[in-house]
Amino acid sequence: MPVGELFEDLRNAVVIGDVRKARRIAEQVVNKGLSVNKALEKLIEAMQIVDRKYERKEYFIMDVAAASSAMREAFKVLEPYLQVEPAGMKGKIVIGSLKGNTQGIGKDIVAAMLRAAGFQVINLGVNVDPKTFVEKAVEEDAQIIAVSVTLDETVHYLKDLVEILKEKGLRERFKVVIGGRAVSEKTCEEYGVDTYAKDAWDCVKKVKELLS
Repeated sequence: MPVGELFEDLRNAVVIGDVRKARRIAEQVVNKGLSVNKALEKLIEAMQIVDRKYERKEYFIMDVAAASSAMREAFKVLEPYLQVEPAGMKGKIVIGSLKGNTQGIGKDIVAAMLRAAGFQVINLGVNVDPKTFVEKAVEEDAQIIAVSVTLDETVHYLKDLVEILKEKGLRERFKVVIGGRAVSEKTCEEYGVDTYAKDAWDCVKKVKELLS
């Protein structure tokens, strides 16, 4: 099978929620020495397709859950082989999905990419309230707070996060990077956030810039 078709099959397996096929193709990618980063791009592409299908009511919660499971299994196989340019600097990041966001796959991919780049990453999981982000950043002596926001109705919690940092006199101590389909560069301006990352690779780049 041509390499291009293999990657397309991986994407399609995730879209339809075929867990076994997604894992099997991911294993083929690794065993054949193919680009793991390219495979990861296809996983992200697949979940973007699933998101659009859900928004158009072509998919239901169970379909999204099946696709998420397929992506998670494939990602488990691919993660140890991620290739990211080493950061060449020390840095610690706390990352999580903001309060109200219960989908954490995109955030987990970002966390894996940051680790592959050599950063220390504390993954707080999903549905993390603003106060917890700040408390954990202080507790872990981190430099960066990374926040995933995929639901429009939860974006306003970013205001709480920034206000807590200001109230505690910590706004200059921690840099805040946001990502996810519910936020953009405009969100940074609106809520006083440091930077926006459009995907996992961009997040690694932005974190390097914030720490330099």
